[in-house]
Amino acid sequence: APGGIAGTGVTALQEGAPMLVQVVAHRAMGADTAAPPPPPETFGAYTTKGQESSGVLAMVDLLIADLDKEMQEMEVEETDAQKDYQKYVADSADKRAIDGSSIEEKESAKADAEAGLEKATMDNKSKMVESYNTAMVLKDLHLECDWLVSNFEIRKEARAGEIDSLKKGKAILSGADFA
Repeated sequence: APGGIAGTGVTALQEGAPMLVQVVAHRAMGADTAAPPPPPETFGAYTTKGQESSGVLAMVDLLIADLDKEMQEMEVEETDAQKDYQKYVADSADKRAIDGSSIEEKESAKADAEAGLEKATMDNKSKMVESYNTAMVLKDLHLECDWLVSNFEIRKEARAGEIDSLKKGKAILSGADFA
């Protein structure tokens, strides 16, 4: 239809810039109007297609198979990782046990060494005191010896003079006359 949309009864009138649409077929529908015609025929009843859809289904099956394969690979990797982790944890526990016993042995050796050091220190102190006491005795003996040596001649003369006086005293008591 010139100036309109075919079969709809809509005509377009153009007056300047705005476009106006006039609906010619718009009338009050009464009882005398006939029912609209049936819709056009579309697709028939649903039927499966043989070869046409098999390519898409094969691709979906391939995707499912790939996903299953990836899931199995991930499960195997996870199982291997779990085994590795458990081995690592067991190795770590063994190492901690070995390190713990090594620490105990070293602490025991350290305690023994400290006890030996304490004993050696005490022995050293007692030996130092004993050595000091011995040195003091030697010093005293040396001083006494020096005094005896330095006064020996004087004491010898004094003793000889005393012996002589005792002999003279004895002789006088015996009746000797020294005058």
